[in-house]
Amino acid sequence: MSQTPPPDEGKDIKPKLNLTISYDGTPVTVKVKANMKFEKIFHVVEQKFNKQAGTFKFTYDGTRVAKEDTPAGLGMEDGDQIDAHLEQLGGGSSR
Repeated sequence: MSQTPPPDEGKDIKPKLNLTISYDGTPVTVKVKANMKFEKIFHVVEQKFNKQAGTFKFTYDGTRVAKEDTPAGLGMEDGDQIDAHLEQLGGGSSR
């Protein structure tokens, strides 16, 4: 008599996280996989805020989030918040 494995056995189950991205006091919640690169997440968020790609820089716990990072790599958990800031170029002294 052969045993059939339970439906979930042998499958790679990747839990999804709900991350909140906040810009200018407006939060947006996105559901992401723990191993998804932030490049894809940033693109979605920039579209939701009607901004061009590369407009924002993102921080998590005060540390800049790179597009190659993943939520799992940063130790994020469900419900964590990422802050979006407008990218500021220049502004230095002209002396």
